Amino acid sequence: MGIVAEAHNVKVLGSGNQTIVLGHGFGTDQSVWKHLIPHLVDDFQVVLYDNMGAGTTNPEYFDFERYTSLEGYAYDLISILEELQVHSCIFVGHSVSGMIAAIASVTRPDLFSKLVLIAASPRYLNDVDYYGGFEQEDLDQLFEAMGQNYKAWCSGFAPLAVGGDMDSVAVQEFSRTLFNMRPDIALSVAQTIFQSDMRQILGMVTVPCHILQSFKDLAVPVVVSEYLHQHLGGESIVEVMSSDGHLPQLSSPDIVIPVLLRHIRYDIAT
Repeated sequence: MGIVAEAHNVKVLGSGNQTIVLGHGFGTDQSVWKHLIPHLVDDFQVVLYDNMGAGTTNPEYFDFERYTSLEGYAYDLISILEELQVHSCIFVGHSVSGMIAAIASVTRPDLFSKLVLIAASPRYLNDVDYYGGFEQEDLDQLFEAMGQNYKAWCSGFAPLAVGGDMDSVAVQEFSRTLFNMRPDIALSVAQTIFQSDMRQILGMVTVPCHILQSFKDLAVPVVVSEYLHQHLGGESIVEVMSSDGHLPQLSSPDIVIPVLLRHIRYDIAT
């Protein structure tokens, strides 16, 4: 395992001619895919990794300047694929990793045969003729709460994001991975993500995209999935799932895993 792969806790599982790479969202790590992995390893080579800043990565490796934009993460992803000598993959990206892969695909479209985007958003802030779900005041309050008492913020944010109460296994799991992040890193990552605006690059994304979305999601309104569909430069399809919350692969695996598998295999079978 090379130095980049080691820093990102890369794991390669299963075997097959087709490689699937799984990218996680804010506040989680590769464990968020635990319900999906068993369905993939018999037929695919599966690559798992952690975004820099996740609680499972070495905080000393987190470069606050590099990760003030999503491009830093996109370069990490390209470096991981190059180091593993992955020449083409299906990338399944949750939340911010969907946009990270979109950016990476503009630079290196050859590395991606398809992007499967779950709860991805090009911009979280509302704008003229655009509904992202948040006003700047909302985000300022969120960042302030994170800075004042990170642990208390996690306890309140986890059930809202997942769409369940504190007793649910999914909320407890998300709380655990949120708590694992170093508070100053978590705040920096949250600011980078929530203040990002990737709308201008969507037209440059030519890799086919499968856009999956919960019908109810605190972080990403359903209209965002349609916005992506209308503005991506290549072929795309949208499916709104009957799941609730921003981490449906964790909270509603019975609903989401069959949908994911169908979209992963969609153009392989045809």
